[in-house]
Amino acid sequence: MDIKELATQLLMSKINGAEDSGAAASALDDLAGGSKGFDLGDIVGQFTGAGGDLASKAASWLGDGSNDAISGTQIQDAIGGDKIEAFASKLGIGSEEASSSLSQILPELIDKSSKGGNLLDSVGGAAGLAGMASKFFK
Repeated sequence: MDIKELATQLLMSKINGAEDSGAAASALDDLAGGSKGFDLGDIVGQFTGAGGDLASKAASWLGDGSNDAISGTQIQDAIGGDKIEAFASKLGIGSEEASSSLSQILPELIDKSSKGGNLLDSVGGAAGLAGMASKFFK
């Protein structure tokens, strides 16, 4: 299982009635990386590029300490309302539900995909990804 598949499963578990994993995967691609496919580093870059409180929240997710919570409004501020609307539209949900779901998913996904501030250094190949996936669904 790769990180995109894991993100797709996690997203579908947070959205009521989500059944189309293809739509969820496509929505994630558009949200994080566009034509180059799903890129978690792109999402982190959007938060760090926003500066201030949003950058410090992203740093907490990358670090080994506790994760700062984020609101749906802050998700929209970092990623952009237009991207959130397109994401929500692909999933057939409202922008508020999309932002709320992302506020629950992203900190955990980024935290589990990083160690010591370095994204994906802790994964360790396919076996590492499988172990990481088990952490999400306990």
